Amino acid sequence: MSDTVKMLVGIMIPFAGTVIGSGMVFFLKGEIKPFVQKMLLGFASGVMIAASVWSLLIPAIEMAESSGGISWLPAVVGFLFGILFLLFLDSIIPHLHLNSKKPEGMKSSLGKNTMLVLAVTLHNIPEGMAVGVVFAGVLAGNTTITMAGAFALSIGIALQNFPEGAIISMPLIGNGFTKRRAFTYGALSGVVEPVGALLTILLTALVIPILPYILSFAAGAMIYVVVEDLIPEAQSGEHSNVGTIGTGIGFAVMMLLDVALG
Repeated sequence: MSDTVKMLVGIMIPFAGTVIGSGMVFFLKGEIKPFVQKMLLGFASGVMIAASVWSLLIPAIEMAESSGGISWLPAVVGFLFGILFLLFLDSIIPHLHLNSKKPEGMKSSLGKNTMLVLAVTLHNIPEGMAVGVVFAGVLAGNTTITMAGAFALSIGIALQNFPEGAIISMPLIGNGFTKRRAFTYGALSGVVEPVGALLTILLTALVIPILPYILSFAAGAMIYVVVEDLIPEAQSGEHSNVGTIGTGIGFAVMMLLDVALG
């Protein structure tokens, strides 16, 4: 199997996680219990934090160091710009978070269900970028990123996309959606990941010298999502300790995948 084919398979793995998670609407009855929801949100947070550190920031620092530059500069600059980028998207895209009654972003006449899906789609943008830039590094022949490490990141994001797909699809049934329609909306929220990954790969192929900055940019965008959305949702109301435990488990799983496979 060529590296290009492996890359195409790799960037589709996270999307498959979302699709499978959304498919839970056909097997589960009612909404996911808050206890379970907080555990899953915490798990997703832990995976994204660990992926940002081991799969993105550390390789960015190592690349800059090996090229003779200032090792910390791309990591810091890219990370901060990634946060600003997601802050900008967060302020203009109308969306509604779980367990929230007040929409965010620009005023819109979109329905509640559509804005719930847009919130998850917003989460998925940095994940697609992260997968894309890592595979771009592999295709560019960068020795600090391996194909196994790139697949470890894809698998880790797919693991956290599975519960995310279920969490967004299940409530749609209670808001007048059929199971098939709820599944479709949940699955479509993940389409942005392979699309974002491909666009990032194309961009990175043109600007290989700034690869460390793009890696760090993706890390900053992912951390923004974790701190702004996932952790607050996992910590709201009762059972906040369950969200904390989920974060620890997710972090450990992603760290294990990256160290063992990378």
